[in-house]
Amino acid sequence: MSLELLWYIPNQADPGHRGDDVVAGHNSLDTLTEQALALEEHGWGGALLGTGWGRPDTFTVATALTARTTTFQPLIAIRPGYWKPANFAAAAATLDHLSGGRVLVNIVSGQDRLAAYGDAEDDQAQRYARTREFLQLTRKLWTEENVTFHGEHFRVTDSTLALRPPRPPRLYFGGASPAAERVAAAEADVQLFWGEPLDGVAGRIDRLKQLSGEVGRDHAPLEFGLRITTLIRDTTEQAWADAEAKVQQMAAGAIAPNRDIRTTAVGQQRLFDLAARGEVLDDNLYTTPGRFGGGGAATTWLVGTAAEVARSLRRYQALGVSHFVLSDTPYLPEIKRQGDQLLPLLRTPV
Repeated sequence: MSLELLWYIPNQADPGHRGDDVVAGHNSLDTLTEQALALEEHGWGGALLGTGWGRPDTFTVATALTARTTTFQPLIAIRPGYWKPANFAAAAATLDHLSGGRVLVNIVSGQDRLAAYGDAEDDQAQRYARTREFLQLTRKLWTEENVTFHGEHFRVTDSTLALRPPRPPRLYFGGASPAAERVAAAEADVQLFWGEPLDGVAGRIDRLKQLSGEVGRDHAPLEFGLRITTLIRDTTEQAWADAEAKVQQMAAGAIAPNRDIRTTAVGQQRLFDLAARGEVLDDNLYTTPGRFGGGGAATTWLVGTAAEVARSLRRYQALGVSHFVLSDTPYLPEIKRQGDQLLPLLRTPV
């Protein structure tokens, strides 16, 4: 199974995301393009683009960046309540065609500011049922002609896209609730995990493989990915000193807390609960950031030298994880540092 190594472009209207450098034009096309070009130059396959109401439109940003790059793959985060599947399937197929097959898609089902963009579905079971239909219909529109689909949430009749991708974009999906896992087992291409310890990820992989058989999956086997913060320095001592200093800044409010935390989300709560097991798990998985406003991928960090962090990521790989979405701030310097120091170690056969 091939290894995919992606970064993260925050796509934020406000500067200083998770301690990033505050610079003029932090979210301008020139600044974002500089990051995308640095990703190409330093060995990354592409980057996840963050989504959420209040952020610039993710699909528009992805389109602009693919036009200014040659190999950069945007992992475009989108919400089924924001898009209808036929509209999205057409837009993604068009961008995939124009970019030479570079589009990746991350389906997000967690709640956002629903009323702000006209979504009224706040029931978890219905949200995931809708997501499953969204995935089913999007895949059909990418691969079939004259599609008729009459579901509970979406309907199309005799629908054919003007452009259908020769190889449909890969569909990533996250979520740790039982409802989310059943959707992933049936319909996703890649299940993304947050930075849980090895035992937690191993258990979820086993459960998802079992669920794939139970739900009658008829696609290629589900693949697995890890979205996590990686803090690397030249020495172990310096890495931990810098990690602890950054947490102190978070505790003092010098780094703004993540306003996107969803404390009711099962996956996020699993991360918050890790602190009770200890400040450091699996050698170098740092749980303390979650106590001071870290959310999502910033809740837990892998800390150490490039070799130490690579060894930890290799352990996830041994469990079956083949897609990694990494990041640290300041984003641009870390794209270069980790691209030059960490990625070669991950690509070296063991």
